[in-house]
Amino acid sequence: MHLPVVDLHCDLLCYLEEVPNAHPFAEEDIGCSVPALRSGNVGLQVLAIYTATENGSTKSAINQSLIFKDLLTKHADDFTKIEKYENIAMDFGSKIGIVAAIENASGFCEEDEPLERGFEKLEQIIQNTTRVLYITMTHHMENRFGGGNYSNAGLKDDGKALLDYLDGRKIAIDFSHTSDALANGILDYLSEKSLDIPVIASHSNFREIFDHPRNLTDPVAREIINRKGLIGINFVRAFLNNEDPNAIYDHIDHGFSLGGEKAICFGADYFHTGSHPDPARTPFYHPDHEDATCYPRILNDLSKRLDQELVHSIAAKNAVDYINRIWS
Repeated sequence: MHLPVVDLHCDLLCYLEEVPNAHPFAEEDIGCSVPALRSGNVGLQVLAIYTATENGSTKSAINQSLIFKDLLTKHADDFTKIEKYENIAMDFGSKIGIVAAIENASGFCEEDEPLERGFEKLEQIIQNTTRVLYITMTHHMENRFGGGNYSNAGLKDDGKALLDYLDGRKIAIDFSHTSDALANGILDYLSEKSLDIPVIASHSNFREIFDHPRNLTDPVAREIINRKGLIGINFVRAFLNNEDPNAIYDHIDHGFSLGGEKAICFGADYFHTGSHPDPARTPFYHPDHEDATCYPRILNDLSKRLDQELVHSIAAKNAVDYINRIWS
């Protein structure tokens, strides 16, 4: 099925920064290469600025923001930036639309520097990329803002300060990689302070379908849906189901059962797997999902299970409607 696709999360920028001789056309290296995105009919790809929580993380994030900027000049025939809601359309053109996001707030604030300096670096990243769609507060582990998905820490004072800073900025807060305590802390703080911050889970599945701490609990997923957020289905085997590639459809069905017909979309999470420190996770993706060329096949399978309006919604419409709404 040839439908335009929006994907909410990939690590192309991190790959281009870290891997020697990396290139956006290197199909053998990463699932979100330009040829794969084109073959999969991806019209809008969110490029995450990913960093670990370690010394020098902010330097890496700023470098990645400059790589984002360079893509638009060095590969102007392939990429175009999405910077305002008027230039997001369902009939995507020949270029791939890109917008930046931040995966781990450690990318703009080191653990031992003043928070105000961190906010200055955040503004530098936004200036380099024009705008940021969402910020993921943590990654797998705990940082100064809160607890990652492999920790038990909740929302910390610096996390609250970040939420206060984002109030009214039209930048979403991302629930991918939150601990359960952090997820609940964010939701409670948004309600307590009546903050104007959109919510999203850019690349997360459902724990009810596959029990993994990276996946959303039903109460958190319902809150994201009730707040008119998005949930991008993740293609990584360890979060989808280690054995069954068809579990992707179970996750989508479960999202619908929670009321997410207007929330479910794609967040495949393609990254460079060659340098990953845990070879036991190989292969990281099922063969059916190993790169972005898989989208027409997935959508064709969905068209046999769902009406066409829902298939269009998952492919692109839900994400386009969300971005238009939060940026308008």
